[in-house]
Amino acid sequence: MQGDNLGSSGEDRPTYLFVIDSFGAGGAERSLVELVPAVAARGRRPVVVCLHSRDVGFEDDVRASGVDLRFLSASGLVGKVRELRRLIEEERPALVYSSLFEASLVTRLAAARKRVPVMVNLANTSYDPVRRLDPNIKWWRFRLVQEVDGYLSRHLTDHFHAVSQAVKDSAVASLRIPPDQITVVYRGRDPERIGEPTPERRQRVRRALGLDDETPVLVTVGRQEFQKGHRYLIEAMPKILERHPRTRLLIVGRRGAATPELERAVADFGVADSVSFLGHRADVTDLMAASDLFVFPSLFEGLGGALIEALALGLPIVASDIPPVREVVGDDPVADLVPPRDAAALAETVAALLDEPDRRRRYAQAGRDRFRRMFLAEHATARLVDLLDEVAGLGPERSAQPRVR
Repeated sequence: MQGDNLGSSGEDRPTYLFVIDSFGAGGAERSLVELVPAVAARGRRPVVVCLHSRDVGFEDDVRASGVDLRFLSASGLVGKVRELRRLIEEERPALVYSSLFEASLVTRLAAARKRVPVMVNLANTSYDPVRRLDPNIKWWRFRLVQEVDGYLSRHLTDHFHAVSQAVKDSAVASLRIPPDQITVVYRGRDPERIGEPTPERRQRVRRALGLDDETPVLVTVGRQEFQKGHRYLIEAMPKILERHPRTRLLIVGRRGAATPELERAVADFGVADSVSFLGHRADVTDLMAASDLFVFPSLFEGLGGALIEALALGLPIVASDIPPVREVVGDDPVADLVPPRDAAALAETVAALLDEPDRRRRYAQAGRDRFRRMFLAEHATARLVDLLDEVAGLGPERSAQPRVR
């Protein structure tokens, strides 16, 4: 496909069409919210298309930015493909960029034979073998989706943006995508949106939660799904409470398929008085700024937007020792990593770090330093817009070699 269709609806600026499942709360959604203004600032015209509307998430943020936001009205796959195809014909974009599985499926089918470059965001290690353990997945269906995704990736996609080297490696192995079709550009976060972890902010948020200054507070952020490993953190809580009896755990993120199991686990382990399910919150960074440790027991990830925000806030981290997490924390002294699905190791590591305030302070400073070096939104979005321009044919020809930006 060639990016020779510049401009749209009489405008001189080339149009970039962004397609996403929805703006429900999630890392891919937050990243797109922060990307679109940078695209407009570069002199491109962003048009964002959602397959679904959600009651919670970042939809209001997108509307407030003034971007051209559309919603597909068709309900089924065929109808959505036809509707998006018509939009592509009307807008004649220089590039279409899709995020998340359903949006990427619809995009690739709609853009077939439309002579517009298609770039797909790879945001997760979606076909990690650990997913065999997810009780909500039918394995035959999972493998069918993987085969369909692999075929469309190899035949109907021009280029891929992977959010980490771990995601790229996973896609090469599981979807058989040629490595030179994938460019790694890390996600970033806006420090102004995240704010500073001041004592006043910590005290204000704790007061609103009914917590005093001395209560050890753990926070984990992520939707209540198998992937996020919340169950193992709940299982770890009795051992943590033996050494730090006043500890409170805040589980932040919308309800999901794992919610009933998590609620049973809280009762079974007798920790109901120490665990709070806060659901989706618009003040996630406030809750993190009020906490003592960020705990990230994920079983698989793409990069981990909440992990990056923890670095930005100088929040010491205990996390699963999986490739994307190792990529985020690097060799800097910012985190203690434990084997995934090991509740005993998780409990011991959390309790030990709560015992050592000086080590927590060192982790906090090193985390903020690493965030500023690696994950500033300003730098991340600039690199990604460069990549969009290259794939659209509006910048220097992209290298034939795999790159990490």
